Amino acid sequence: MSVLYTANATATGGGRTGHTKSDDGVIDLNLTMPKALGGDGARGTNPEQLFAAGYAACFLGALRFVASQAKVKLPEETNVSVSVGIGPREGGFEVHPAVSVSIPGLDRAQAEDLVAKAHQVCPYSHAMRTPKEVSAVLA
Repeated sequence: MSVLYTANATATGGGRTGHTKSDDGVIDLNLTMPKALGGDGARGTNPEQLFAAGYAACFLGALRFVASQAKVKLPEETNVSVSVGIGPREGGFEVHPAVSVSIPGLDRAQAEDLVAKAHQVCPYSHAMRTPKEVSAVLA
């Protein structure tokens, strides 16, 4: 595989109650544990929100790509929302993303076709359905 771009970020502190920052400083956020997971509800973000935001943006990009390939102009109001739940699994936790797409004014059958094709193109969707090994290196 040829890598075209690599993003880098580092988390410090307590993990879910710490801080995360991208290497270029564009992302520089406090992390807090949601009340639903036992946190105090302090202002900040969490990994699930960051994953949802990235997945939504990526899926919208994939949708616009497949629409352009099909010579379909998507309305500016087209949007993608992603919900990411987290829950226990045997031996740990797992995330449960749900993607919701709104394409106002487009025929439903054509919209469903574009969404299905975007789901095949989107790297986040691909990662969610394809087992990946993560290499952890002690620095």
